[in-house]
Amino acid sequence: MKFRSVRAIRLGTTFTRGPAEILLVALHLRLHGNSTNNGKNKINTMKRKLGALEKVDADLTNLQYKVRRDPGSYFDDHQQQYVQYETQRDLLLQNPSTSDNTGVVRLGDLIDFLAHTADCFPKSTTQFQNDLIQIISQHHDELQPDLRDKIVSNLVLLRNKEIIDSSVLLNTLFPILVSTTSKSLRALLFQKIISDLRSSNSKATNHRLNRTIQTVLFNLLTSDRETTKGLWAVKITRELWKRQIWTDAKAVDIMKEACLSENEKVMTGGTRFFLGGDKEREEAAEEDSDSDGEIDMNKMRHQAGINKKTKKKGRELKKAAATVKRKERKKNAPHPLNFSALHLLHDPQGFAETLFTKHVQNSKSKIALESKLLVLQLVSRLVGLHKLTVISLYSYLLKHLTPRQNSVTSFLAILAQATHSLVPPDVLEPLVQKIANEFVSEASASEVAAAGLNAIREVCVRQPLAMNDTLLQDLVMYRKSKDKGVQMAARGLLSLYREVGAELLKKRDRGKDATIALRAGDSGDRRYGLEASGEIEGIDLLEQWKEEERRKKREAAGLPADAATDEEVEDEAADWKNWDVESDDSDSSQGWINVESDGEDIVLSDSDDENTDPKKPAAKKAKLSNSATRESSAATTTTNPSEPKPLSKLLTTTILTPADLKRLKELQASSAINSNLPSSKRAAFLAARHADEAITAETIEAAAAIGRKSTKEEKIAMAKGDRESGKHSSTTAIRKAKKESEGKSTTNKEKARKKNFLMTLGKAKGKNKRSLTDIKKTMKGDMERRKRGGKRGNIG
Repeated sequence: MKFRSVRAIRLGTTFTRGPAEILLVALHLRLHGNSTNNGKNKINTMKRKLGALEKVDADLTNLQYKVRRDPGSYFDDHQQQYVQYETQRDLLLQNPSTSDNTGVVRLGDLIDFLAHTADCFPKSTTQFQNDLIQIISQHHDELQPDLRDKIVSNLVLLRNKEIIDSSVLLNTLFPILVSTTSKSLRALLFQKIISDLRSSNSKATNHRLNRTIQTVLFNLLTSDRETTKGLWAVKITRELWKRQIWTDAKAVDIMKEACLSENEKVMTGGTRFFLGGDKEREEAAEEDSDSDGEIDMNKMRHQAGINKKTKKKGRELKKAAATVKRKERKKNAPHPLNFSALHLLHDPQGFAETLFTKHVQNSKSKIALESKLLVLQLVSRLVGLHKLTVISLYSYLLKHLTPRQNSVTSFLAILAQATHSLVPPDVLEPLVQKIANEFVSEASASEVAAAGLNAIREVCVRQPLAMNDTLLQDLVMYRKSKDKGVQMAARGLLSLYREVGAELLKKRDRGKDATIALRAGDSGDRRYGLEASGEIEGIDLLEQWKEEERRKKREAAGLPADAATDEEVEDEAADWKNWDVESDDSDSSQGWINVESDGEDIVLSDSDDENTDPKKPAAKKAKLSNSATRESSAATTTTNPSEPKPLSKLLTTTILTPADLKRLKELQASSAINSNLPSSKRAAFLAARHADEAITAETIEAAAAIGRKSTKEEKIAMAKGDRESGKHSSTTAIRKAKKESEGKSTTNKEKARKKNFLMTLGKAKGKNKRSLTDIKKTMKGDMERRKRGGKRGNIG
């Protein structure tokens, strides 16, 4: 049983036995009526001990304040306490596992006192920090938990006072963290190590310290690959990566070595870092930004002017102003380029091959299926992201693509993730065929068929050449299935090949856009290894937005549409000034460099001396007006539709700023939203997912969950969630709220239900008085209106 003394309560620490036991024994004797002389003497003795200890604590606390206030006057008192500390230290070193609570508590108080006053007498306490390092390093398993925790805390205090270096502290604590068997001590040391590294890199990156610690962690992993000691290297690196303290390639190399460890726990920790470390970092950054509450400075200044002025309120106002200024500076600072851990790998091809060979293909490897799936997910992410070639991976996956395989949807997601445009179609065709044979058939369950079709679509999005026309026409027929999940998956596959391979479909399945593209010859060649010309996706949207902004500025300035504003004129003048400087520098060079133009022949004339040029007729032919150039380029575009699209001017004339990239991302997102509207004729999954986005088993199972009814357990869980959240809504109410959030209107029937009853009373009375002829006319008119498509009609 653990007790807490009066001083322990004040310091927030616990120890196994101590002066609090005195009060507990006294209370026990009084409750049980034990009033014998023996019991009274025992109580009085314990009270005297407790009073003496409290007096010592109070004396040390007062002396500490006095020493820090005037060190020179209390040097002798400090030396007396230091001599007592040396005596208690020698007694402890003779028997580190002593159970003398009085001596241990006394030594702890002396250590605490000397640590707080060590900076006042640096010469006389030079040996103090070395003593603490020696005690905790050699006897951390034998010391009592109280004293051990106090020594660690005081070492951190000495580091904060800059009496010892950060590298000394970390080199002392890290070996203890790796070797100790105490769970509480490990948690304390891990917290202190992370806090010290964070504070050392708060103002500026401490490259020297980071390199030292990274080397220690790297050597720990490479020297011992079989035990779990390397797990602490994984935890420290992952925590510092999450806090954006370590963001360089050296930290990635540490986790790379962890993935190649022979211990399953260490290997799993390294693999999970590559699969989820970047997401943790983004979530931590979002939490930090959300946690900062907004401060209303106008309100605080107003309150300071009305309320009574005090020094405390003045300090609070200054502190709030500094906080707001710091936030503004942080908001306006350029966004740090945090590269993904997968992008910082030195040799992704070699790493993927080693990882797959060591942990998956190796018959001696005895890791569990869950760990093996993590390794396969990492290998497939590397293959898909860096477009690697690991042919043995696909032959390994071939034998696991059966509905009876455990976690088969994870294997399907791994296959889709490991597919890219440079994977040979001959390698993927057997896999696609096996998925179709094993999963997609009339005898298969609807969930199995939907998962199979979804997996085939994910593979074909990344490599359309893996499909042949016979199999595609067979799979597309499942769009007429009664199950909604299978139906949607088959329609997704059909929509995909209308865009990337309409010639494989039958004429009735191609659709209008694909048929027109095939007739016009705009479908493009489907050849293996053919890559599109390098261009930023959505750059035309950014160019259009910039042009629109320029037009608005010109209109606001009252200038014509083709005129330039003052800002543009100044920018242009600055550009011409720079051009003049560059041209002056180039005059001293050997001569002009002939550069071929990209489609427009531009002739620069500086004087009339060009009349003597022997190539004058050719130059005259090359001089075209702007209108003629536009007409010729338009004619070329109309006559040669198969020519490649010219590059955007932004790519050839402008360097995109971070603000431009942010605007480009917003425009891409809005364009993607517009393409998913029901009126749009393009499929939602037209473009393949970005290589940085992982595919999970939930992605493969998504189609199967479309038409499936909720189970009893899911309904109960949903009801409990609604009860906990405090508001329950029916399915109709949820659907209605969703429509309102999307800006959609209600139907006429729903509007009629909300109409006031008195407004409908006259119409209802009129209906009751109608004759049979009037009713017949009304019904006939209603039928005719339905045939022509409503009141306005949609025919003609």
